[in-house]
Amino acid sequence: MTDTAQDPEAARWNYHPEGPVGLNPLFTWPLRPAAVVKWYGGAWLQITSLTLCMTLAVIAYVLFFPGLDAMKSFSAGWMFRIWLLNMVPQILVAGGLHWWLYMRKGQGMYKKFDRRDLTRDNGNFTFRNQVLDNIWWTLGSAMTVATVYQWVIFWAMANDYVPTVTWSSAPVWFVLWMLLIPMWSGLHFYWVHRLEHHPKLYKHVHAVHHRNVNIGPWSGISNHWYENILYFTTYFIHLIIPSHPLHLLFHTYFQQISPVLSHSGFEKLRAKETDAARAGDFFHQLHHRYFECNYGTSEIPFDKWFGTYHDGSAEATTRTRAFKKQMYT
Repeated sequence: MTDTAQDPEAARWNYHPEGPVGLNPLFTWPLRPAAVVKWYGGAWLQITSLTLCMTLAVIAYVLFFPGLDAMKSFSAGWMFRIWLLNMVPQILVAGGLHWWLYMRKGQGMYKKFDRRDLTRDNGNFTFRNQVLDNIWWTLGSAMTVATVYQWVIFWAMANDYVPTVTWSSAPVWFVLWMLLIPMWSGLHFYWVHRLEHHPKLYKHVHAVHHRNVNIGPWSGISNHWYENILYFTTYFIHLIIPSHPLHLLFHTYFQQISPVLSHSGFEKLRAKETDAARAGDFFHQLHHRYFECNYGTSEIPFDKWFGTYHDGSAEATTRTRAFKKQMYT
């Protein structure tokens, strides 16, 4: 942990990671191959949101996926199953993390970014409760929009209206596209998210998500209906790029489950005395604290390119506050 006596920004947090917030070294020049390997090894060879979402996708496909043959026409059976494949993992992961971190307090304040607890009895939230507000917007709004989009895409795949791919027909592309999906997600998220920070859209739509200044697992996709309509258009790439149902399932869980971890409020999940998994994302935690910075993800450094990167330093906070004042005056 950074010495708060030497770093005024660290003093604002319960836990402040050392050094500047990391960005994907793939986009640095000159290229540093060892750093790139370390970055992607840390993402895919440990327990992270990527490996969790891939595991969920494989389990869903092998054990519960209805199969494209059943999806050639819209029918209640397979449509209900797709809805369950969205709802059940979302409830288990978000509910489980919330129970462990905020109800059971299983690791106390260990590597918790914000020293404050989640909000109760606050009129800014639906039901005057941050967690109930987040659950409603996640399960009521986000899961509904995501499921409808997935119904349409699976139906289009089943009827050969869009290009599809199989492992046997194109194994290299099958793996490559799986690896590129998080990058596509980050690209799409940056531009949609930046649009939602337009003052009019922010006030009437995105402000629902930003009620969560101090975030928790249920905050991840706690979004207004209109925001979810935009946010989940990321899935429409599978109407253009040759994909397999497993690609869409992985994309589904990456888009819906990974925000649960990134909004958990804790950098690491601890099992006894060991850091067992990567969880919260300080890059995005800074966005919730200071709003007009870090619009994208650390996967593609759009924020660095466009001057809105907050690296976790006091100087970046001063710069971000000045930018925000300029925007809203």
